[in-house]
Amino acid sequence: MQARMLKVARVLGVVSRISLWISATGLVLMTAFIAWQVFGRFVLNNSPTWTEPASLLLMGWFIFLGAAVGIREGYHLSFDVLLYVIPLKAKSVLRTVSDLVVAGFGFGMAWYGADLAMKTWDSTMPSLGLPDGVSLIALSCGGVLIVVFSTERIARRMAGLPTAHFGETELPKD
Repeated sequence: MQARMLKVARVLGVVSRISLWISATGLVLMTAFIAWQVFGRFVLNNSPTWTEPASLLLMGWFIFLGAAVGIREGYHLSFDVLLYVIPLKAKSVLRTVSDLVVAGFGFGMAWYGADLAMKTWDSTMPSLGLPDGVSLIALSCGGVLIVVFSTERIARRMAGLPTAHFGETELPKD
């Protein structure tokens, strides 16, 4: 089971790196778009209308994909005070419960994000000419990745492999 889980982890590692690169590219593009908007407004006295909605669209992508990668790498918020005083086995159980809650949240993001995207698809963003639902695809994709990465964390724990936790620089031995 560990060998299979390590293969899955390698594939999901590639997915995670691709997501992180998309997020980084979106952040750089958003910064360039906003810089162009400021330059256009204050230097050219002609502010481009497409830069703000395009930046907001990119922001959704880098936030939700980056959050999913953060889940995989153990950087999601948690309340760890209890974990310092309980036995190792109980820590594993509580971390699994935490991953289940995070997966449930990701499922809600994916489900309701897709539903909202379908309901807003017929209206159009005026300055970009794209359907309004396009801006919600990032929410659904991020939700799907959160479910996948949370499930991976649970499966790694069940296979006896370590998972990353917030604030740790090395993978734990639990």
